[in-house]
Amino acid sequence: MSRETAYARMLDASAKLQQNVAMILEAKATEAEKVRNWLCNHVTPDAYQEQQAHLKDTLGVHEQLIEVIDGLAKLNQGMANVLKAVLRHDQEDSSSGFGNMDFGEPTQ
Repeated sequence: MSRETAYARMLDASAKLQQNVAMILEAKATEAEKVRNWLCNHVTPDAYQEQQAHLKDTLGVHEQLIEVIDGLAKLNQGMANVLKAVLRHDQEDSSSGFGNMDFGEPTQ
């Protein structure tokens, strides 16, 4: 398999991955909206006997959100690395061949 074919396959896989991530994020947004509504209606100070229990539950929710954001950041970094590899390859190709010839002013 040639390098160009490998890079094309990498880009295709990256595009499919981004499409799947978009679908996952759409489902997560819907789920997050439902959770937000439930939390706003049910996680109130009146629902807990102690302040510590209320704090513990809300911190648990925030930890889950941080894990989701961290996972998305890592996924984004991986996709960026794929694009950097392909762009580096494109820059190497453009510097070879006619890319390094001098097309300055003609001499007379």
